[in-house]
Amino acid sequence: MKTLVKTFAAAALIAVSTFAMAAEGPVSKSAKANVTLSTADFALDHYVAVTTEGESAGVEQLFAEDFSQKVQASNTQTHSRSALIKSLKKQKGEKLNCTVTTDIIEESADYMIAKVTLKFENFTKTDLVTLVREGNVWKVSKSINSYK
Repeated sequence: MKTLVKTFAAAALIAVSTFAMAAEGPVSKSAKANVTLSTADFALDHYVAVTTEGESAGVEQLFAEDFSQKVQASNTQTHSRSALIKSLKKQKGEKLNCTVTTDIIEESADYMIAKVTLKFENFTKTDLVTLVREGNVWKVSKSINSYK
């Protein structure tokens, strides 16, 4: 029972902190800047920077048009590309207080599946990220989050 309460509290904390950021101001030139996503590793590194360090440059070009995110918790949530980009832009400059590790699970010439683990003080967020090559650039096409 305690584990369930902690999991729910952690998920609620993340949701509140994600959506309770200050309203976004005017978009600066750096937010519209192109980012090199020529390899899966570059795209994965940029995804981690965007989601954990508040990086906002190139956030639109990072996600595939058909991107979706699932959050596995007591009530599963699904977020669209536009909803996630809006949320990430609100977090511009906000750094998460966690330790990040990445592991490549599977990789080929056209796709990569990576496990990104964010270790916070009281819980851990695991993000399974699928990246695909679209032409000469790599994009994040799917993200599945779970909490412990």
